[in-house]
Amino acid sequence: MPGFVLLVRDRADGSATKRVGYTVSKKVGNSVVRNRMKRRLRALAREILPQAGIVGADHVLIGRPSGIERPFAQLREEFGRALAKVAR
Repeated sequence: MPGFVLLVRDRADGSATKRVGYTVSKKVGNSVVRNRMKRRLRALAREILPQAGIVGADHVLIGRPSGIERPFAQLREEFGRALAKVAR
């Protein structure tokens, strides 16, 4: 199971802006753990979305409990694969 869920929705408003949102529920852990997970998701988005994101779409990253223990390199690889799958 991946460390996050990626949802992508085309806005169909003619704008080329790539927007991103993050959510991590209380099931993941206490506030310290949730904030750490959000920081990891933000770092992923900053690194990968400019090149691989879908133009004119909203990207939502939903953090999962397994994302905290995962190495960042593995999360990066999963995010790249998820975006490639959505782009097809």
